[in-house]
Amino acid sequence: MQILPIASGKGGVGKSLIAANLAIALGQAGKRTVLVDLDLGGSNLHLMLGMRSPGGGIGPFLGKRRMRFEDAVLDTEYPNLRFVPGDAEIPGLANLGAGQKRKLVNRIAKIEAEFVVLDLGAGTNYNIVDFFLMGSHGIIITTPTPTAIVNAYLFLKNAVFRLMHNAFPPKSPAANYLNDLRKDSSTLSRLSVPGLLAEVGKIDPQSYEAYRAKAGRFVPRIILNMLEDPQDADKLGRLRSSCRQYLDLDPEHLGIIYRDDLQDKALASRIPLIRYKPGSVLAQAIYRIADKLIQLQHEETGPLLYDSTDDSFAEAEAEAETDFNTKLEYVSELLHSGTLTTGDLIETIKNQQIEISQLRKQNMLYKSKLVRAMSQGFKP
Repeated sequence: MQILPIASGKGGVGKSLIAANLAIALGQAGKRTVLVDLDLGGSNLHLMLGMRSPGGGIGPFLGKRRMRFEDAVLDTEYPNLRFVPGDAEIPGLANLGAGQKRKLVNRIAKIEAEFVVLDLGAGTNYNIVDFFLMGSHGIIITTPTPTAIVNAYLFLKNAVFRLMHNAFPPKSPAANYLNDLRKDSSTLSRLSVPGLLAEVGKIDPQSYEAYRAKAGRFVPRIILNMLEDPQDADKLGRLRSSCRQYLDLDPEHLGIIYRDDLQDKALASRIPLIRYKPGSVLAQAIYRIADKLIQLQHEETGPLLYDSTDDSFAEAEAEAETDFNTKLEYVSELLHSGTLTTGDLIETIKNQQIEISQLRKQNMLYKSKLVRAMSQGFKP
């Protein structure tokens, strides 16, 4: 059984849509799959599956009512897919206690399935990061926008430090050193993980080796969502460079997905995208990622599908070019068939130009903020 936690540093990047459709695609491929809604502060994944009020779920399981976890795992209308709903209506459910979290982690780890897809909440609190670390190859969803990429980096940074916390025994020299650093947030923000580990290796070799063993199995994967053109695929280069330089981490690129208005239409109709229009470029990208995950199913360590993570980034760039050309061919076919008029196309281009103009203004603002932060001694 492979656990696939899916997270994002910020909301609005398409995390839940990808989680739901990816789980359906795995089930369609014959893989016994369970989708778990762990966005406990805003559980709405059931709507993306076309389910009204599923009832039961994680809320009652963790609440005062005695409920078996097996009763929270519901059948769906999709082949080989079962679903564990969350419950956003229970106050405080997003802030799980340590005992509740341990209980939930233990039960998820015992689910009988080939894939368990966890849709996590957005953000970097400890509970979300701990659920993310349930899998050695958790998936980060981001978009080409500067804020989304920075937040993806910050999420991975939190995951690395949480991994250290779990690897260093309480009151060990390494744990004491890390706790002292946490008291001085300015020093901690400037300190790179390689530098920190060099010091830990000197004062506590045993804890250093324990972390290295855990970190060696931790190879997160990235999906770049909402691309507009092939050049967007290059924007993960800075994220990867920062991860390698400051976090001693080399993530793997799992694939790209273009922006498509079909997402909104599918959500409004409560029909999963790959059922709403399985032949679309967006749906085919989901299927392609599912195929990769199936190929990687029995691997546990290292870059999984490629000889190096360099190859995964090169393949993602090639996919961006291929999918972009496919989109152009599709538009051309619509024009020639009369389904799409020239007026429709002009209106679409105008709207995209407005969006691009707004993104450029945001980009200039973020650049000025980054320059100002770096002049004050900030490092990612």
